[in-house]
Amino acid sequence: MRTRNNALVLFSKVPVPGLVKTRLTVLKDGAFDPETASHLYRCMLFDVVECICAAMADLEQQAQEAVQAAQAAGKEPVLDQYELVISTTPASNVAVMEDLFAQAGEWPRPITVIYDEGESFDAHYNCSFQKTWERGADCILSMGADMPALTKADVIAGFSALHKLEQFPQGGIVLAPDQEMGVSVVGWTRATDFSHDGVYYNRQGLTVLPAYVAKARQLGLPALYLPPIPDVDTMQDLMHNITVVEALNYCAESGDDVCPPWRTYQLLKDLGIDQVAVAPNDLHDPRTGIDGCEPEDEPAE
Repeated sequence: MRTRNNALVLFSKVPVPGLVKTRLTVLKDGAFDPETASHLYRCMLFDVVECICAAMADLEQQAQEAVQAAQAAGKEPVLDQYELVISTTPASNVAVMEDLFAQAGEWPRPITVIYDEGESFDAHYNCSFQKTWERGADCILSMGADMPALTKADVIAGFSALHKLEQFPQGGIVLAPDQEMGVSVVGWTRATDFSHDGVYYNRQGLTVLPAYVAKARQLGLPALYLPPIPDVDTMQDLMHNITVVEALNYCAESGDDVCPPWRTYQLLKDLGIDQVAVAPNDLHDPRTGIDGCEPEDEPAE
C-alpha cells in the first residue's frame, strides 16, 4: 500500500497586540484598539484550526473508504495521511504558539509548530515549504489564519485538487483567490519545481494572484482553481467577513455540515458588530422599462 503524506501549512503570527492586524487598529486606519484586534485574530486562528481539524477527520474517513474500495477492486490502494503544521516566526515564538494552543484546551489532532525565516516574505514562505518537504510531505496546501469564512469543503477541495495534479509528471499548483487580487490558498506537489520567489512584492507590479499564474505559465505548469476565500486585513474586509461569519453560524444551527467560526462570531457579538447594514444610495441603474416602470414614474432625485 502506498502512503501519501499531505500537509497543511498554516501561516500565523502569535496574537500580540500591536503586531497583528494593525490595519484594523487606530495605529493605522482601523477602528479597534490593538488589544481588540489581537483578540479577534486569536479567535480567527482557533476557528480556522478547528475547521482544518474537522476537514482532516473527514478526509481520513474518505481515505479509509478509498482503501477498502481499491482492495475490493483488486487495485493498489493509496492511503492518505494528513498533518497540520503551523508556521510562525521568529524561532522563539514556536514555544509561545505551542503554549497558546495548550492553554486553549484539548485539540482533536496533533499540531506541529515550526518557524520560518528569511529576508523577504517569499523567503519565509519558501522556508516553511522546505521544512515541510523535509518532514516527508508529498503535497502541501498552505493558507493564512485570518480566514473565518474557511469551510471544511474548502480544505477538502484543496487536497482533492492536489491529488488530481499527480497525473502530471511535472506536477502543478492549486490556488484560491482572496477578495483583493491576492490568494488565500496555494499549494503544490513534491514533483513540482516551483517556489514563491518573485510573487510577493512583484517587481513588475503584479499582485499575488496574477504573479502566481504568470510564474506557472512561464514554467509550463498546470494550475487548478479553487473557490475564493476572503481573508481579513482591512476594515472593509472585516465587514464582508462579518456577514459570512453570521451566515455560517446560522446555517450550522440548521444542520448544515459546516464547522462554524463560533469564537469569531461570539466576539463580534460582544463588540456589537455581528451584523452589517449600509446606508441607502442611488448608485443603481435607472429602472426605466423594468418592472413596468415608465420614465415619468422614476422617483425624484
